[in-house]
Amino acid sequence: MRILTNEEVRQAEREAVSRPDVSTLVLMQRAGYAVAQFCIAHFKFTSVCVVCGKGNNGGDGLVAAEALHQAGADVSVIILAKDVSDLSPDAAAMCSRLSLEPIWIAAENDLNTDALRQALGADLIIDAIVGTGFKPPLRGLALKAVEAINAAPGTIVSVDLPSGIDADSSAPLQEHGAGVVYAHGIVTFIAPRPAHVFGKLTSGPIAVSEIGVQPALVSNKTALSVITGQEAGIAFPPRQAEAHKGDFGHVLVIAGSLGKAGAAGLAGMSALTTGAGLVTVACPKSIQATVAGFAPELMTEGLPETSEGSFAMEAGERVDTLLKGKDVVVLGPGISGNEQTARFARRLVTRSPLPLVLDADGLNAFAGHYSELTPRAGAAPLRVLTPHPGEAARLLGVLTKQINAERTETARRIARETGSCVVLKGHRTVVAGASGETWINMSGNPALAKGGSGDVLSGIIGAALARNAGPARPGREMGESDRASAYLRDLSVAAAAHLHGIAGDLARDRLHENTVLATDLVTMLKDAFKECELQSERGLFYLQR
Repeated sequence: MRILTNEEVRQAEREAVSRPDVSTLVLMQRAGYAVAQFCIAHFKFTSVCVVCGKGNNGGDGLVAAEALHQAGADVSVIILAKDVSDLSPDAAAMCSRLSLEPIWIAAENDLNTDALRQALGADLIIDAIVGTGFKPPLRGLALKAVEAINAAPGTIVSVDLPSGIDADSSAPLQEHGAGVVYAHGIVTFIAPRPAHVFGKLTSGPIAVSEIGVQPALVSNKTALSVITGQEAGIAFPPRQAEAHKGDFGHVLVIAGSLGKAGAAGLAGMSALTTGAGLVTVACPKSIQATVAGFAPELMTEGLPETSEGSFAMEAGERVDTLLKGKDVVVLGPGISGNEQTARFARRLVTRSPLPLVLDADGLNAFAGHYSELTPRAGAAPLRVLTPHPGEAARLLGVLTKQINAERTETARRIARETGSCVVLKGHRTVVAGASGETWINMSGNPALAKGGSGDVLSGIIGAALARNAGPARPGREMGESDRASAYLRDLSVAAAAHLHGIAGDLARDRLHENTVLATDLVTMLKDAFKECELQSERGLFYLQR
């Protein structure tokens, strides 16, 4: 889902209402219903107070108020205007359809009435004062209303944006001071703006309803997208009735070493659970029995090893044979930093004809050998590099703080220089595709900061590529079909990162962020898929849960 500026969203809206079957009133109704749906899905309440401004954001709030009233909630409506003549035409139209008697507030002194204090004591407060068209700062009555909302005891949901925020700003919420609403949840429309993605506006859910507008038809200046369940639905469509296991690919996981058998098992299990038709785990022979014990569905191959229990150079010849009949390679989880093993990894990466996911010690093998990742004819049609900031710093020979200061630029640089799809892990994971697309992932939480989490991610990506790898021919100019295939491969990697984060969010919600294990992520993948399907059914796509 593209991240659009406010003007780009307006352009998409103008194009939508140019159709004979769509009007601004229709879009307002859809937006208001989406707000009500979001509130019902996420929060427990019996009483609601909707605080509306004069403009169309207030109109969205009026539609939501009526919908929640019809759903059985005890709803109060506050409108910051003297009467209906003060409202925008569409907001006035929605006010005329309201079956509730609103409280009209025309001056700051009117905020001190008993009726208003009682209304603001509701379980749920909906902030519909100003929307994305607003430019800070708030003044006068609107500012005082925001202060009253923030002081109220109930849960706060903001329509479009917390009132007082500039939609096109990436500044964190705290930098805006007291003149903004501090919301527990946000629902916006058509497409996310920079503030939704980079502004750290809430720790609660942020959802987008497209309300029937097609933002993909609008060019976006940021050249950035955000990953939602929408992308997961594209990368992992429903299985066809006549499907067989070969349709979902055979993933070869090359992972593990003595003491790190778990990394191999986790990568293999997550690939299976994400939907790969077959998974073979190749590991040093001394840990083969341990890896095989993870699940009877895993096939295993024991390879020659060093005296330290890691892959020996001789394993390369055996791997050349194992590549036959496989669709994707996952290399690196737990393979150790042994120098002979590093040479083995570099040999495989530069020779593999298959799409390849390079993770962990597989990446570290290229510290000081970064130029060997340069794309060349005959190499893998797609490489996915999954560094955390420290690994990215080692690849580029820079300090980790430089990576963290320029995350999007760093991911794009590595993608450009290596011809790879790059997943720069961390808070707000960046996926920079080989196709030129860049996504930001907002799912996930600190529970994922634990050993094994990255191994699970590498397996998820492997399964996603096995399903969506498609034919690719490096060393030749790309046609339209090639570009479409490249985009789908990159999109599937982005969707994999999102699923991984959702699994972490679900595990945190059901367990505790301190107790979540990597095996819990594998278990939660089934529910992560269901969550993405539910988003599509509701038409509410989540930037964060």
